[in-house]
Amino acid sequence: MTARPLLLLGAGGLARETLVAVRAQPDLWRPIGFLDDNPKRHGEEVDGLPVLGATDRAHDYPDAALVPCVASAQRPTARLQLTERLAVPLDRWATIVHPAASIAPGTIIGEGSIVLAGAVVTAPITIGPYFVAMPHVLLTHDDALGSGVTMAGRATLGGGVRVGDGAYLGQGCLIRENLSIGAYAIIGMGSVVLTDVPERQTWAGAPARRLR
Repeated sequence: MTARPLLLLGAGGLARETLVAVRAQPDLWRPIGFLDDNPKRHGEEVDGLPVLGATDRAHDYPDAALVPCVASAQRPTARLQLTERLAVPLDRWATIVHPAASIAPGTIIGEGSIVLAGAVVTAPITIGPYFVAMPHVLLTHDDALGSGVTMAGRATLGGGVRVGDGAYLGQGCLIRENLSIGAYAIIGMGSVVLTDVPERQTWAGAPARRLR
């Protein structure tokens, strides 16, 4: 099987981490460069790959798969906005799963997703497209995640948790079983969430409370 050429959208920390997962699978992927919307980065080299231009240049490489490497608690909608703006066919979005992740057989992970080393899914679940799981994330039985969810390192979901589109779960947060995290909600790092979180709210603390 010939490795498919791949462009990484974004040239920051998540893109560099994703590149490590890509390079761990040379039979699947042949990374050719980064695309980033900061013009000051164009022409740079990052971890041995060039920054080829802005993300709109994805259309100049029709044979390359794409992976959206954008994640920020300050802009939790950025990845979904990027994928919507580019409007490329779904089969162009690559899903990158590091070989050191442990994913239960039967789990469905949507297109354009990134699962880094040490992430664990304990039982088959469905995860929406454009998902990001940073190292040592834990998802358990009966969880359900919408589109564009970000889970920072060591974020943990109890069983039966529902996470809405574009939600950002900060590093080391803990979500109790059978709760709902609303769309575009932000959970602060280290938070312990014991009740449902409405959409577009920011919660933090142990126990977590709304920040106003």
